[in-house]
Amino acid sequence: MTQKPLKRHKALQPFSREHHHGLLLSWKIRSGLSKNIELERIKTYADWFFINQLVPHFELEEKYIFPLLDSDHELIKRALAEHRRLTRLFADTKNIEKSLHKIEEELEQHIRFEERILFPEIQKNATDEQLALIENVHGDHLFDDNLEDEFWK
Repeated sequence: MTQKPLKRHKALQPFSREHHHGLLLSWKIRSGLSKNIELERIKTYADWFFINQLVPHFELEEKYIFPLLDSDHELIKRALAEHRRLTRLFADTKNIEKSLHKIEEELEQHIRFEERILFPEIQKNATDEQLALIENVHGDHLFDDNLEDEFWK
């Protein structure tokens, strides 16, 4: 008998929606690379996404969600290490093609990890009060994409 997936708590749903946009970034990078789009065009979009979407997302997770588990918890250590690794990949300007390939792979793996493993563990351990705080600090905003150069189409 398979276990029914845990329904995502309302407080974590905005983070899951942001994860969806992160998965789309991976797809856009993959699409651009497969179409031999100029690397600088892909990098420009990826950098915009990193600054405007990922940095604030990482900051909120690290400040409000990750502390719901012990800082020595293996899942938290892994999530923080992956945030640092992704930040380094976005900052790499020496080998853009290699970095873009790594970003599209590692960002997708990181999001899958958070959605399938980390968030369910946090949700299982957090109190209603803790989840209410997360819901209040994040809010829900619409994703406003940068459509100046839709290289992925």
